[in-house]
Amino acid sequence: PPPALRHRTCLSSIHPFPLPIFPLLLGVSGRGGTRGLSPLQLLPRTSAPPEHPAPLYPQVGTNGVISTQDFPRETQYVDDDFPTDFPVIAPFLADLDTSGDRGNIYYRQDDSPDVLDQAAGYIQAGFPRTAGSFVPTDAFIATWENVGAYQELSQDAEPSEKLNTFQAVLAYDDEDTYAIFLYPDGGLQFLGTRPKESYNVQLELPARVGFSRGDGDDPKRDGLFHSLASSEEALRHLERESNVGVPGVWVFHVGSAAPLEHVEPGGGRGTVQSPVHHGPGDYAHALYGHADHASTELPAQRGTEATSPHPGHGPHAPALLGIVPRGLPVSSGQERSRRLHPDEDSGARQSYSANPSSYSSGHHGVGVEEDVHFNPDGEWPQPLNQPISQRWFWGQGGKVPNPHERWLCHHVPNPLPLAPVFTYSAASKETCAQHHGRCSPHAFCTDYATGVCCHCRATYYGNGRQCLPEGAVHRLNGKVSGSLTVGRASVRFQDVDLHAYIVGSDGRTYTAISGVPQPAARALLPLLPVGGLFAWLFALEEPGAENGFSITGAEFTQSLEVTFYPGEETVHVTQTAEGLGPDNYLNLKTHIQGQVPFLPENVTVHIAPYKELYQYSSSAVTSSAHREYILAAGTANQTLLYRLRQNVTFAGCPHARLPARQQLSVTRAFALYDSQEHVLRYALAARIGSARGDAENPLVNPCHDNTHVCEATARCQPGVGMEYTCECAAGYRGDGRGCRDVDECSEGLSQCGPFTVCLNMPGSYRCECRGGYQPAEDGQACVPLAPPSNPCEDGSHPCAPADRARCLPRAGGRPTCECLPGYAGDGIDCSDVDECTRNPCHPAATCYNTPGSFSCRCQPGYEGDGFQCTREPTERPRTMCERWRQSLLEHYGGSPRHDQYVPQCEAGGAFTPLQCHGDSGYCWCVDENGREIQGTRSEPGSTPPCLPSVAPPSVRPSPRPDVSPPATGTFLLYAQGQQIGYLPLNGTRLQKEAAKTLLSLHGSIVVGIDYDCREKMIYWTDVAGRTISRASLEPGAEPETVINSGLISPEGLAVDHLRRAMFWTDSGLDKIERARLDGSERRVLFDTELVNPRAIAVDPVRGNLYWTDWNREAPKIETSTVNGANRRVLVNKDIGLPNGLTFDPFSKLLCWADAGTKHLECTFPDGAGRRVIQNNLNYPFSIISYANHFYHTDWRRDGVIAIDKETGSFTDEYLPEQRSHLYGITAVYPYCPGGKNTTKPTSLLIVLTAVICLTR
Repeated sequence: PPPALRHRTCLSSIHPFPLPIFPLLLGVSGRGGTRGLSPLQLLPRTSAPPEHPAPLYPQVGTNGVISTQDFPRETQYVDDDFPTDFPVIAPFLADLDTSGDRGNIYYRQDDSPDVLDQAAGYIQAGFPRTAGSFVPTDAFIATWENVGAYQELSQDAEPSEKLNTFQAVLAYDDEDTYAIFLYPDGGLQFLGTRPKESYNVQLELPARVGFSRGDGDDPKRDGLFHSLASSEEALRHLERESNVGVPGVWVFHVGSAAPLEHVEPGGGRGTVQSPVHHGPGDYAHALYGHADHASTELPAQRGTEATSPHPGHGPHAPALLGIVPRGLPVSSGQERSRRLHPDEDSGARQSYSANPSSYSSGHHGVGVEEDVHFNPDGEWPQPLNQPISQRWFWGQGGKVPNPHERWLCHHVPNPLPLAPVFTYSAASKETCAQHHGRCSPHAFCTDYATGVCCHCRATYYGNGRQCLPEGAVHRLNGKVSGSLTVGRASVRFQDVDLHAYIVGSDGRTYTAISGVPQPAARALLPLLPVGGLFAWLFALEEPGAENGFSITGAEFTQSLEVTFYPGEETVHVTQTAEGLGPDNYLNLKTHIQGQVPFLPENVTVHIAPYKELYQYSSSAVTSSAHREYILAAGTANQTLLYRLRQNVTFAGCPHARLPARQQLSVTRAFALYDSQEHVLRYALAARIGSARGDAENPLVNPCHDNTHVCEATARCQPGVGMEYTCECAAGYRGDGRGCRDVDECSEGLSQCGPFTVCLNMPGSYRCECRGGYQPAEDGQACVPLAPPSNPCEDGSHPCAPADRARCLPRAGGRPTCECLPGYAGDGIDCSDVDECTRNPCHPAATCYNTPGSFSCRCQPGYEGDGFQCTREPTERPRTMCERWRQSLLEHYGGSPRHDQYVPQCEAGGAFTPLQCHGDSGYCWCVDENGREIQGTRSEPGSTPPCLPSVAPPSVRPSPRPDVSPPATGTFLLYAQGQQIGYLPLNGTRLQKEAAKTLLSLHGSIVVGIDYDCREKMIYWTDVAGRTISRASLEPGAEPETVINSGLISPEGLAVDHLRRAMFWTDSGLDKIERARLDGSERRVLFDTELVNPRAIAVDPVRGNLYWTDWNREAPKIETSTVNGANRRVLVNKDIGLPNGLTFDPFSKLLCWADAGTKHLECTFPDGAGRRVIQNNLNYPFSIISYANHFYHTDWRRDGVIAIDKETGSFTDEYLPEQRSHLYGITAVYPYCPGGKNTTKPTSLLIVLTAVICLTR
């Protein structure tokens, strides 16, 4: 096809291959009957299956997506959140660009053993239980290399140097399909792109990562999806975290021949027990590093959010799939796979082109290298006889200027072999000269072929990143948190102290944990591995052996699972080391969760010396064992057992040679609990050496290694040697090979006390308290529920009287006092505010201050509510017609006959032109004085034509054809591109069926908007015209520009109806200005310490101004007086991108919508009483408060969202049929909210325009 028709958004795969992807991505699936096809195929959405299910054709999109359908126009999906309208696999969905030689996109189908083995390793690590033996038969690989964010560049603007590299792999066999996302270290240099239709306003939407099915009757609301990341915080951790134990690697089960209802993320239960095997083409990351923990995103409203159960402490950056077959050249600009070609010059670079006249689309996008036999008339060449594993393909990319072009997708059947999908790091080779600073001051740096490593100097030990002096005493500090079930009692503790003292010269470690509440502290006595970690870390090293710290350093994560017998209680322990602090103190966090057996107070725990084998790999250390402990109570002893499984993951040097196996020998072990000091103590002495003797493969009783055949509800009792017996567990009856549940409740075997309800459970029972009761300390009985003390109800609070302040109770603490509106103070002392000093009333009214409020009364000769006053009409004298009519009516006694004459008068008192004798039909015409006009008298049956005696009233101008006057009642107006739409409200609900266009503003892009309640005028900023304008909503009104110079990017706007002034922000000039409403008396309030001034709001009654500054480095909300005095920062903690801002004149709360934190928050004007209303917004922009609701516009949903103030829940939304971005929002009241008013508002006008998020 000619270059003008070549696509830029979708890159079709070259070979149709069947993918058993489940319905979440591809619609209805079923068994196929065509020979050679996968058993699971894509079927049309009909009830009857086709005869021959068709294989799928994956298509690769420039914008970081893969789909099995044609791509819609960019504007229909590139800015939207999940779910999408079409099937999507999205490793990084954003508005990406490959123009200007900024990156390439590669894709291929591959069945080479190295690639399949590498994919299988990642999949098996992510699904060790369900895919432990899975080996794919094929893989589809797509790589986005050094792609940029799309920019609309001007002549003097330079393209951004931030480029992204990432990869997606679909590995599959006849039964299952897995998706693998890979993000190399440093590969994501930008996290979002500017949205379409953002015009000249700087705005950035975060990318989306995940999956979307894209079907359903209403895909924007009903489509199923799975989101891994859609916020900047989550995106930052993609290359650091993992769900398979290797930073930057994420694996998902997305298809199965069996029913699969949703995407299954890897990482399930347990952690990787052995390192992932990498093929010869892997790129081992040179510098190993510790990754910070990332918090998982909140669950989406209709989707499933991924979790990251394993911190990112893998060995190196992910090895991106892609092996270069021998003999194929490497293209210029690609990093050579040194492991494939160790004998070649590492600095050599080659280029290869199948056809010197290769073409590209758009602005020099990714070239499509074509067969030398390409026919310009459109004939494709014949297929090449080439194995699929050696077919390498390039797709197209780049931007096309026309935003309305339909993007075309095509197939490239048989290109020549080209530069491969590569294995690489995001940066060039690292050297000691560049990165020696990562090593400890007591270490030296060594250069290797593919990177560097650190090694401790003599007399020090460690991993090179952290080194400690040999034989010295070390200390360790940490915090312990947990949630334990001890017997039937639940115990929680948070951040209690852990201290350890290590004597390195002889391998002794002492651990103390203080503050763990009873009965958990005593129950943790047998859990010696909590302190055993330090015994392994700092064990005395035998010749040729290395203790744990010499391998992991001070950055690692231990995951420990302990199962106690015979009760099979299981507890999980996670210990994370976070580096060395001051004075070489090791910092550690410990979390304990699960169930442990209850231990009585009179019991002591004894643990005999033991030996333990550790298995080592480049990034993980694992061990498992069975350990006995003795419970001693007086002269009675009981020997019990638990099984432990542990692994330690760390970021190791890829060039270090670790022992395959070592043995830890613990010669002394003690555990005790000091009930006086409430301290749990462990003490161990250990040495580490090589594994020898029969310790490697000791005989293990079947009860200990789970090879017994006892039923799941039975427990295995070990006997002599390899013998064992099966016994039904407590709560079951039988011979051990057939156990049935005992109903303790019906058989009266429960120990539930008074006021309880017994509930039978498999193998046990549960006691629940009746209403009005709570569990006693023993966990069995119930005691009456003591009503909590509420100082606000019993009057013991310190607040001012109820007519001046309100008391707000707080759980378990001192209540909060707040002055009521109309009073000022700290809530304990509240004084009346004299609102009259601010002149809130109409000039023709008098203000009367009252306690907590005020009132306005119109002066004599005026009428109104005090906020609006108009002159009272004077009573005019009666006209001649009115006097004559009154006289005749009195003459007739008030009831004239039907044929008697009574003068007819108009509303203004003049004679009507036609006068008649009642209803007799005898009529005549009169002049303005009521005199009969000769020759006009008529008989019944005909009426004389009479001309009016008074000039007709003037005719008002007709409305503009593009203006529809708003109806009465409460409604919303929203700005959408160049039009303002009308959306009525029923109370606070949106009447979506009555929405329509109200006003067209051709050529304008309205951003900020506010309303003058006195003159009933709307004011708005226009970023396209760089103006500020106003207009009345009356029919026939025309817009009027009030400021048309000295503006670059005017955005937020606020009107002060009392001072007849307006305020606005300009993010192009970094200014805040004010002027009179007619544009006069303009002056700058602030032009310093502003980076991205955004929304602005005013409190006319108190004379305060508020605005947001969307500075990514230091976002803030500031305040000052309306004259620019007393400027100060109000909020600068825990905010990200504060876009919308509103001041509620009734509750006197300042509220904002934050697109960074996804929070809707409120505070009092002094910054006190801050609270979160909603913590899961999408991408809010402008916000307004009305009645018991907030309304905000959202650029992810492209609509208006309603939120309940009290509950924070989403109550309604309106999505216009024409999808494009909506802007800001303001409220219009039927009166000016200058002070308290006893009547509630009866109508509301909410005008939506843009409060745009700006970035720099």
